[in-house]
Amino acid sequence: MAAALWLAGCGGEAPAPAPSETPSTEAAAQAAVPVSGPRLRILAFGDSLFAGYNVGEGESYPAVLEATLRRRGIDAAVTNAGVSGDTTQAGLQRLAFVLDNEDEAPDLAIVELGGNDLLRAIPPAETRRNLAAILAQLEERGIPVLLMGMRAPPNLGADFVGAYDAIYPELAEESGAALVPFFLEAVYDQPELIQPDRVHPTAEGIEALVAATADAVVEALPERAAD
Repeated sequence: MAAALWLAGCGGEAPAPAPSETPSTEAAAQAAVPVSGPRLRILAFGDSLFAGYNVGEGESYPAVLEATLRRRGIDAAVTNAGVSGDTTQAGLQRLAFVLDNEDEAPDLAIVELGGNDLLRAIPPAETRRNLAAILAQLEERGIPVLLMGMRAPPNLGADFVGAYDAIYPELAEESGAALVPFFLEAVYDQPELIQPDRVHPTAEGIEALVAATADAVVEALPERAAD
């Protein structure tokens, strides 16, 4: 199960590439929570782990993250730009389109890609090039980044695993991006939080992922959010 989850990010047919503002299933509750400071726009750019594969419309990682941040008093608006099945190459190809169609430049981009590269055994060097190009585009536009790391399953061999697992920390250090070393850390060994496909988190699993990573998101936000 753990090895299968490390291949996360796969999914069914990809939805339309245009991002959409995440709907809130707790709109009334969110409206009642006092928030302060400026509106902070967060772009959740990834694959099916962000798209919300086989969970409710308001149960995707971006939707739950938005609700969590607002409960903390942060006026956050998280755009779900997750596309099921995306590799790092596919993400790179659509990034400019996504950014150009945002009403305003995001205050933070959360980049979560690479699981489908593992599924296809794409050479780590190619994955690295694509992710580096994604980070470079975001840097050119002055958008801070939180990079969600992935890890390769051991069955791909020691050389592959070593090269792949080094990608995320090395790119974070080179680009100055914030880093979550392993996005799925909170759920990969918890079968009750995984769907029957043994890959995608359940709604409860997504809540666990948000709980485990929300602090990193807050820390990566522009300094004005800290107040």
